[in-house]
Amino acid sequence: MELLTVSGLSLVERDNTVLEPISFGQRAHQKLALAGESGAGKSTLLQLIAGLIQPTAGEVRIGGDRVRGPVEVLVPGHPGVAYLSQKSDLPHSLRVEQVLRYANKRPAAEAQALYELCHIDHLLARRTDQLSGGEQQRVALARLLLGAPRLLLLDEPFSNLDRVHKRVLQSIIQELGERLGITCLLVSHDATDVLSWADEILVLQKGRLVQQGPPERVYRQPANEYTAALFGDYNLVRGADRAALAPAAAPEGGRALLVRPEQFYLGPAAAGGVAGTVRAIRFFGSYYELEIKLSATIIRVRTGATPLAVGDTAHVSVAPGGSWDMA
Repeated sequence: MELLTVSGLSLVERDNTVLEPISFGQRAHQKLALAGESGAGKSTLLQLIAGLIQPTAGEVRIGGDRVRGPVEVLVPGHPGVAYLSQKSDLPHSLRVEQVLRYANKRPAAEAQALYELCHIDHLLARRTDQLSGGEQQRVALARLLLGAPRLLLLDEPFSNLDRVHKRVLQSIIQELGERLGITCLLVSHDATDVLSWADEILVLQKGRLVQQGPPERVYRQPANEYTAALFGDYNLVRGADRAALAPAAAPEGGRALLVRPEQFYLGPAAAGGVAGTVRAIRFFGSYYELEIKLSATIIRVRTGATPLAVGDTAHVSVAPGGSWDMA
């Protein structure tokens, strides 16, 4: 049974279509993510689901109950739904323990376990203005969780966090569903953040839903070049180079072969493949990236190690299932 049902939801502001009609569902405990560039409508959609913005058309239901917008209720929001914005919005200069005590609806033992889960149990005596940005975000999350929500909406939770605090928050969000049974819907400005977390990804482009599916499909078989770019680097190979790399799939007019850099294979001449010239080699720590000139295309190839040097001839092939036809 679906916990969240979005049906024909749209928003028009001052004759400007912010969100075109969109419909989807989310099962209880399913990890759903929204991806898209800035201005695509991700945060707007999350606020519509939370009942913080009045939709122009369509509806949102949580557990079968319709979410009413701010035009219909005195206090915006919906029971059982918690919304974590990009800013923590904690009361200024109060002790963390005070902030959390006012919001707590759980027994003391459960609350303490939640503080430990959110890595804030050592911060309870500190004032909110003495916390780092990452610590404030974790306290804000704990405050919402104390209300025992069924659905947690996370709007760009990793924004402005350094690598260490980002990793901590990612691990906390991963544990929420497993330990507390809370269903999460997450928006991230960096789409690659959700690839390893989400069960399903929805891609928004200029207020339209352009693709929906499991992370591996969205990554390997993007609906368009916009979606391909959201999730990492890619190569588009056309013409004779495309025919040589994928001879079994005859190209149609105007179509290109999309290949992620790690899906290329470098082998000896005897193993076949398409010959090209190495133009550049760059070291990125966990991998090397080679820039290779084929007959009509320059491609980027990632590999763990390489005996090649600039100017050498490289023989390139595509891993089975590693390419996708793009219009």
